Amino acid sequence: MDAVTVSPKFQVVIPQAVRKSWGIKPGQKVQVIQYGDRVELIPVKPAKQTRGFLKGINTNVQREPDRS
Repeated sequence: MDAVTVSPKFQVVIPQAVRKSWGIKPGQKVQVIQYGDRVELIPVKPAKQTRGFLKGINTNVQREPDRS
């Protein structure tokens, strides 16, 4: 686990190993989510790149009787 330092401008640098494993490029956006006392960064990917990521998911959903 890497520790980072918050700059006076409240900026942090994502460690190189994390950038490489996530495939983060300069200028790419990341979504920031706060969960209680922690912060999570989620890389924002273009819709085209996410195509097919749910392949194989079970789409059989029980519907209410008035829905068909």
